[in-house]
Amino acid sequence: MTVQQAVGPDPYFPANGDPRYRVHRYELALDYRPGPNRLSGTGRINAIAGRSPLAEFVLNLADFKVGRVRVDGRQAHYTHRGGRLRVRPAKPLRAGAAFTVEVHWAGNPKPVNSPWGGLGWEELEDGALVASQPVGAPSWYPCNDRPADKASYQISITTPSAYAVVAGGRLLTRTTKASTTTWVYEQSAPTSSYLVGLAIGKYQTVVLADPGLGGVPQHGHIPAQLLPEFSRDFARQPQMMHVFQQLFGPYPFAEYAVVVTEEALDVPVEAQGLSLFGANHVDGARGSERLVAHELAHQWFGNSVSIADWRHIWLNEGFAKYAEWLWSERSGGRPAHQHAAAAHRLLSSLPQDLRLADPGRKSMFDDRLYERGGLTLHALRCAMGEDDFFRMLRGWAGLHRGGAVSTTTFTAHVNRFASEPLDEVFQAWVHGAALPPLPRLPETRRAG
Repeated sequence: MTVQQAVGPDPYFPANGDPRYRVHRYELALDYRPGPNRLSGTGRINAIAGRSPLAEFVLNLADFKVGRVRVDGRQAHYTHRGGRLRVRPAKPLRAGAAFTVEVHWAGNPKPVNSPWGGLGWEELEDGALVASQPVGAPSWYPCNDRPADKASYQISITTPSAYAVVAGGRLLTRTTKASTTTWVYEQSAPTSSYLVGLAIGKYQTVVLADPGLGGVPQHGHIPAQLLPEFSRDFARQPQMMHVFQQLFGPYPFAEYAVVVTEEALDVPVEAQGLSLFGANHVDGARGSERLVAHELAHQWFGNSVSIADWRHIWLNEGFAKYAEWLWSERSGGRPAHQHAAAAHRLLSSLPQDLRLADPGRKSMFDDRLYERGGLTLHALRCAMGEDDFFRMLRGWAGLHRGGAVSTTTFTAHVNRFASEPLDEVFQAWVHGAALPPLPRLPETRRAG
């Protein structure tokens, strides 16, 4: 596992995260009432100080009332403003020391503002949804909000019994007392704060795949009235899982769930072991099947193998885009090269001022980054040949499982699998802005 935690603040979001320590476990106990949209919580955060003593440290938490903060059981001094909970322990923490922070908070959760609109906790007409990429996690819990700071999670949520709670990870217990039910989920795999997904609503649960021996349990959670359409739109997801395991290596988590809300979402959103879709992505005609593939692929690329900071987001989105083309190719649709040619035509008509290696905060989610990221992988496939390329992909997902990586890591990884150095490919496609020519298929592929 490789964890390339940046030594300084994230260049795109300098106010998010604190590189002076790292968290290895969050234990969150939440109570949520959908009617008044009221959330109260207690969090136990187990962390380790970095290379210097910590006289203070910062957690990210949105506009809640903070009840108390303790460090190693002792009352700590704190200030809370601008989404930053600055904590000063009773005595400084020594370098490398393990410590525990306990925070109590309450209020009406709402999305945090961002250049892409509100992110994080969203109150629905009848329930709630969390979609945090990239900086929405503090909208509902205190965290060290940087993608490379990955931790395990246990989340306990108490809601009125009419509601189901879905979170990424394994459901440990569900306990009903009087009119409320408490759901406890465990996510043992290292998880970035923005990838902690949550849905609260009136859902019907269906089994998408009989996992059999060594298979991956797959469940869908959907409003009952959407079940007929959902059953067709997601019918091929088990086959998709099988294909991706062949191409990328073993599925990196213990289970996979999809949630469809009653409301429309601009785009589906990935979370750890979980993907969230809107009702508009279910049409009974597999109209959004490429997005089903895209979100599933993120479990390998983006979730299990995470980025060291947000400059490297093409390693999430370019890989998931290419997975759409691979699924098309492997399921009887257009081959990846035809998708690549279409993407190349599109990009050739658009401004060529985006560099994958550092797109800038404003262009993190630009469609050009997705398409050019997919094309970059296709260029590597054409240069390496089938066997070396897919061996490289499986190695990438396996060697860095649970870790955090950068473009530099990926470049070195590819060159270990290539028969000759591919620095020119990276220079043209990843570091340059001008669009290189469409990659040429090897002669054997074209002849076939």
